[in-house]
Amino acid sequence: MKILVVNCGSSSLKFQLIDSETENVSASGLCERIGLDGSVTYKANGEKYEKEIALPDHEVAIKTVLELLLDKKIGVLDSLSEINAVGHRLVHGGEKFASSVVINEDVIKTIESCNDLAPLHNPANLLGVRACQEVMPGVPNVAVFDTAFHQTMPKKAYLYGLPKEYYTKYGVRRYGFHGTSHSFVSKRLAELAGLELENSKLIICHIGSGASISAVKNGKSIDTTMGMTPLEGLMMGTRSGDIDPAIIEYICNKENISVSEMTTILNKKSGALGLSGVSNDYRDLIEAMEAGNEDAKNAIEVMVYRVAKYIGAYYVALGGADAIALTAGVGENNAMIRKMLVESLGALGIVLDAEKNKVRGEEILLTKPESKIPVWVVPTNEELAIARETARLV
Repeated sequence: MKILVVNCGSSSLKFQLIDSETENVSASGLCERIGLDGSVTYKANGEKYEKEIALPDHEVAIKTVLELLLDKKIGVLDSLSEINAVGHRLVHGGEKFASSVVINEDVIKTIESCNDLAPLHNPANLLGVRACQEVMPGVPNVAVFDTAFHQTMPKKAYLYGLPKEYYTKYGVRRYGFHGTSHSFVSKRLAELAGLELENSKLIICHIGSGASISAVKNGKSIDTTMGMTPLEGLMMGTRSGDIDPAIIEYICNKENISVSEMTTILNKKSGALGLSGVSNDYRDLIEAMEAGNEDAKNAIEVMVYRVAKYIGAYYVALGGADAIALTAGVGENNAMIRKMLVESLGALGIVLDAEKNKVRGEEILLTKPESKIPVWVVPTNEELAIARETARLV
């Protein structure tokens, strides 16, 4: 079965064409600046193709992708009928969706009812769904939700200490995100660590520009760091993570700005970027730190400290831990950050193997045999997880 995986942003569209039986990726790419001048990057058969092209809307972007897949020189399909299904990343399913679902009009209406919870993401995701329905009528579309994996959290983990009416009227609670990644990595970690997923205690650390940690017990999420939105939890590349909520009013009054403006600052101008004044890329921060930049050093240490603190909290929440996974851009590739993080977990009896830590982007056990908890690097693959869910449903 050939599955087209689509991940739509407000002005972008990432895609992969995956064979669900072999799990090979035959083509992938990215459409950017949709609604503006537009550009497309396409990879297939070891070749890379880039072009500036008008992309006035998502439907044109989808059509462009399909034309590339069918192109006689660089394409990988003879006919669109070879695409058996389309899997879509949907950011927010609220409490409505605890698993992936085949999309119909009722599903779309229910997703739209969650748009207030993810106003920047859900409408864009649905643009991709509508575009695929228009261009490929009759081909089944599947929604795979970032929030679904965390719907197993108990009330003690997802309820906030606010008047209950805000939860019952507006759905104000912790939902969690990166669920597709946490689900994929937890399953793979159990395999690598020789554990039965249904009888395991795992801590999954998705550390990239966006970052979250989950506590996974017996294959189910029981807690996660992100909240009603992806702003809560760890300090990230440009997001503040946990702060005293009174800070918002305080700065709004001092700077004479609106709550909306402050929210933008918290999402896009804070985190490692805001604290360092250098970059949201930890490679740049390490370079600056090694050159003596104290602000870059502080940003790195704050991030590492918060990750370690949440790992400790989830160790308690789980009643111990059988294994820990590091994944996503920083977790998979940044040896310096991994070294700092793993060495900060010494109180849990974790011992780093410095030689193994030199590996980038590969599955590897980072800890020595005497380590009480194994720490693995487990590269995430959200597109493959979406393709698997899509194949399972159609």
